[in-house]
Amino acid sequence: MTATSLFLLTRQWRDTRDGVELEFWGASQDGPVRIVSGGHEAICFVERDAPTPPGARRASPELRTLGGRDVDALYFASQSALLAARDWIRTRGGHAYESDIKPVDRFLMERFIRGACRVEGDAVAKAGHVEYRNAVMAASDHLPELRAVSIDIETEGTTGMLYSIAGAMGEHERVFMGGEGVDTELVRYFPDERGLVAAFLDWIALVDPDVILGWNVINFDLMFLARKCTELRLPFALGRNRGVLELLHPATARQARTARMAGRVVLDGIDLLRSAAMPFEQFSLEHVARELLGRGKAIHDPGNRLAEIQRLYREDKPSLAAYNLEDCRLVNGIVEKAGLLSFAVARSKLTGLAVDRQGGSVAAFDFQYLPRLHRQGHVARDVNDADDPAGSPGGYVMDSRPGLFDNVLVFDFKSLYPSIIRTFFIDPLGMAFPGEDPVPGRGNARFSRTNHILPGLIASLSAAREAAKAERNAPLSYAIKILMNSFYGVLGTPGCRFHHPDLPASITTRGHEIILRSRKFIEDDGKTVIYGDTDSLFVLLGPGPTEAECRETGADLARRLNAWWRETSRRELDIESHLELQFETHYLRFLMPTIRGSELGTKKRYAGCVRAATGGIDLVFRGLESVRTDWTPLAREFQRELYRRIFLDEPFEAYILDTVAGVLEGRRDADLMYRKRIRRPLDDYKKNVPPHIQAARKLPEAGRWISYAITVNGPEPAEALHSRIDYGHYVERQLAPIADAILQFVGGSFARLTERQLRMF
Repeated sequence: MTATSLFLLTRQWRDTRDGVELEFWGASQDGPVRIVSGGHEAICFVERDAPTPPGARRASPELRTLGGRDVDALYFASQSALLAARDWIRTRGGHAYESDIKPVDRFLMERFIRGACRVEGDAVAKAGHVEYRNAVMAASDHLPELRAVSIDIETEGTTGMLYSIAGAMGEHERVFMGGEGVDTELVRYFPDERGLVAAFLDWIALVDPDVILGWNVINFDLMFLARKCTELRLPFALGRNRGVLELLHPATARQARTARMAGRVVLDGIDLLRSAAMPFEQFSLEHVARELLGRGKAIHDPGNRLAEIQRLYREDKPSLAAYNLEDCRLVNGIVEKAGLLSFAVARSKLTGLAVDRQGGSVAAFDFQYLPRLHRQGHVARDVNDADDPAGSPGGYVMDSRPGLFDNVLVFDFKSLYPSIIRTFFIDPLGMAFPGEDPVPGRGNARFSRTNHILPGLIASLSAAREAAKAERNAPLSYAIKILMNSFYGVLGTPGCRFHHPDLPASITTRGHEIILRSRKFIEDDGKTVIYGDTDSLFVLLGPGPTEAECRETGADLARRLNAWWRETSRRELDIESHLELQFETHYLRFLMPTIRGSELGTKKRYAGCVRAATGGIDLVFRGLESVRTDWTPLAREFQRELYRRIFLDEPFEAYILDTVAGVLEGRRDADLMYRKRIRRPLDDYKKNVPPHIQAARKLPEAGRWISYAITVNGPEPAEALHSRIDYGHYVERQLAPIADAILQFVGGSFARLTERQLRMF
């Protein structure tokens, strides 16, 4: 008997003659581990008075539905038999409970195995890995050191010839190049594509990574290689044990395509950045690399990149190899600099989901909630096995007071919705069995003070996040935050098996109450609230107090309001408040614009300046043009500089006039290009064709993004600009709205200021 700890990479199940077989691959400190566990039965539940479907073994555990009805467990020799039985049950008007949970997921969640595990049993050394059969698996805190290789291919377009494949993993770097050339330690040449791909697959088996990285790696590199392997009649054996990679199409258009193979996972840099909520205007490798690493691709001009790659393949293969390999190095650099692999591991260990699974909030909730529900003596229904009830109200957004203000303090309720769940015991089990003296929710909802799961789960997650912060474990802290904040949305979606409108509604209505009563407390204290948004309050102090006095006021107000909520919660409901208002920001100057063409204030759109840690001034924009990629570089630069000048009481009229003159005189043409993504085929646009599609249709072949300008003859692509730019459009549609949003509060007007200048043109 031997034992080891490992991090789970892949998980699969299959029906066999001996029952359901589970297969796990993991990474241990001693190398790859394969675990095979056979002879399992598939399981679901039915109400006790329901008939027994063919092929089922029936047992009567002490379990009930959330409706209070006793259930029996049904066991099957295969998962396919369970699914057939579920159809049999449904055609007779019955309900199967938890019949939609995959065997491998049930096995892990019931053992609270999330990401890492400890395995103990008889181990057998195999070629390249250690194998356990029918071993004991238990939860573990193992923190892996995963071996990750970045790959990238160069091709003749999307369907043509494969030029080269590069891979980089630490000191292991290699480029496999098609055509003639002299082999080096770094670059090997192959006369045909079959030899090139086969050599690459052999190299992957040799360096034996746990993770395959890339940039758009599934939707381009792996899809291209999969087609090429089919064309060459070559198994796409990218997995361990020479397992064949499968590309799985998503169930819906909003889901991502996934790659599955034995013992290795594929992680895409773009998906990881988005999952980690890293803010980039563009997610191209060039843009992200320059932002994070200070360097970019070896071929800088995206407009001519394909032509240059084709030229290098014909004339300078060593330079193409260097370009190909540099892309791999950039991906590795980004992943390391941004801590993306650590984030993916932390997320998997927290949620229980596979490390390569993007999203999956509902599945993560099941992993957390279901095993705890079972231990409380209850089972859950299948997803969508109920009528879809009405939705719930969203977060409260207060009408704003527009203006340009001095000294605005922003207060934020820390993790408001999780705190509401914890404070008011909002929970599916607690709502089903509220007991005596329940805590009221929205409508008829009532929640048990003692019989619940979610409040305790949030309490443990909150403590874990504070510990992660103390240890400066940013990936884990962020993963916990994302999981906790997902609970409200999960309970509000019909895709959750616990969905009921009173659950999310009880959260949001409490949120409304908390914001409104907090506003009243602040205004009764003699201060003015100019805006509130879901979990934030903006309090105006006005001119007069020093920065130090503003900070003291903010800290004191947060302390007193938190104390008031603790006392009020005890007095009114006899509960402990876990609400925590934080003094977040002091804006020295703050702009709340009006809705364009109206005197009403905007919502979720504002700007201001704050004192930086270095002692200087930082500008903050929320929802305005300078942080929106669908506005031109000219507009974004103009807003930041104009607002900076007005915030700091610097002269601004000459800057406006000079900017307008620069546009009208053609000195700012490079900054007038709009850039927008093309999300659908061009022919799909029939009516109300937007400007970027009009421009794209003027190109022989458009990519996924289009840069274009507005000319006197309409939108034209940047790379095929034939008409004179319509400068009046940019002055009227880009500069004027930005300027007037703030000039109205300093007694100015863009039209009055530029009237004489515009007449000259």
